[in-house]
Amino acid sequence: MDGRFTAETLADVLRRTCELLGLAHQGARLLRFTNNAVYLLADDRVVVRVCGSLALRHRAAKVVAVASYLAEHGVPAIRLLPGVEQPMRVGEHIVTVWERVPAGPRVSTAADLAFLLRKVHSLPVPEGVGPWTPVADVRARIDDAEELDEGDRRFLLDRCAEVEDALARVEFVLPTSLIHGDAHPGNVLVGPDGPVLCDFDSSCVGPPEWDLTPLAVGRERFGDPAGRYRMLADGYGFDVTRWPGFTTLRAARELKLATSVLPILRSHPFVRGELKGRLRDLRDGRTDTRWSRYR
Repeated sequence: MDGRFTAETLADVLRRTCELLGLAHQGARLLRFTNNAVYLLADDRVVVRVCGSLALRHRAAKVVAVASYLAEHGVPAIRLLPGVEQPMRVGEHIVTVWERVPAGPRVSTAADLAFLLRKVHSLPVPEGVGPWTPVADVRARIDDAEELDEGDRRFLLDRCAEVEDALARVEFVLPTSLIHGDAHPGNVLVGPDGPVLCDFDSSCVGPPEWDLTPLAVGRERFGDPAGRYRMLADGYGFDVTRWPGFTTLRAARELKLATSVLPILRSHPFVRGELKGRLRDLRDGRTDTRWSRYR
């Protein structure tokens, strides 16, 4: 990695964070590094998340607010590490720290996701979380790209304008609510007490239809089992793919899926090939090609 998030940089942020918390950084394990760098400390109790986009650092305050709101209403979700003022600023980086969810007896399912989404969508709409603006996040990642060909930049900005215009014409049918924003089984952890929701970077107030879109797109783009989406639709009680606005939401979701790695493209060069393929498909209007998930 030779971008702004080098291994040395991330290790230094982790070390300084742990020093502030009075925790040991030695032996921490990097769980994933796409939108954020997520570490599990060796004591197996604490998870540290380092924000991976300088342009989207402001979302960390919202993440803390949503996590606190879900805890206040008893929604099964990951909990912030108590006794720590968050988000934390460590140099130029923004960090949040969480209680680790111990491993449970099974992996998460789409039925778990449907159960949790129903709980979230039934809550009173919170103040201060902010409205659903999916294209704004895409533009922020384009602006924050570690590297991006000028032709790709122009194409993506034009695509943003097209998708934003189409979204303005969609007639939603479900009541506006707090939504997760990036709802898929990978953002559900199953602990000893059952499934809990995690990753609130994209949470906002908006259309619940958006939370039902990722699994439907996963079926089409990643070849996920059709039964997974059917389990979600049956468990939630709404099939977003049979609703006229789905095609537009799919376009917005695929734009987000393609651009999510732009802020770490130089730091995590292994995703470059997949990014180029996704952009090529979007340019050519190919909706039936398979994508591989960023790793």
